[in-house]
Amino acid sequence: MSIQVKTKERVAVVDVTAQVEEAVPDDVEQGVCTAFVPHTTAGVVVNENESGLLGDVERALDRVVPRDGGYEHDLIDDNADAHLRSMLLGESVSVPVVDGGLDLGTWQSILFVECDGPRTRSLDVTTASA
Repeated sequence: MSIQVKTKERVAVVDVTAQVEEAVPDDVEQGVCTAFVPHTTAGVVVNENESGLLGDVERALDRVVPRDGGYEHDLIDDNADAHLRSMLLGESVSVPVVDGGLDLGTWQSILFVECDGPRTRSLDVTTASA
């Protein structure tokens, strides 16, 4: 199943936990759910959905990979920073499914991180039974 994620900013963090949970088939009681970003300038992580932390993520990405870093790829698309940031974030997360639902920790959420928006992106969700 594919989930659509719309962003309004160049860099944005979107909580997609509820949409991923909805994508888990009703007949899967135990297994694993994987959320995969089929894009080279976005990522997905598991972390806390707290507004201060989400802003910290954006600022940290900017410090680690500055927008104007003199990257060679910028001569082609002017978005090398987005590619580099997405490599640091990763393209997928896997979460156990227990009793038919995502077995996330108390403060854990699945967060889609856009690095080259605004855009409408896909997040592919697959679930395998144990």
